[in-house]
Amino acid sequence: MKETRIALIGIIIEEEKGITPTNQLLHEYRDFIVGRMGIPYREKDINIISIVLDAPENAISTLSGKLGMIDGISVKSMFAKTK
Repeated sequence: MKETRIALIGIIIEEEKGITPTNQLLHEYRDFIVGRMGIPYREKDINIISIVLDAPENAISTLSGKLGMIDGISVKSMFAKTK
């Protein structure tokens, strides 16, 4: 079995055009997603999504990079220190 890491990806969607491509990408990586929490912050007209993954490090980095290329969103990732 391939070694995996636990990671958290934080996504802030500031423009509506970023919603569909973000959801499509997350669907592609659904097998690695342990949990997902979405918060629509209506007062500020943004959406905040937290994704917890248990995946090979390269899959997490690839997903984070692909998300970072989507217009209208901001993305940050962090890895757990333990495996």
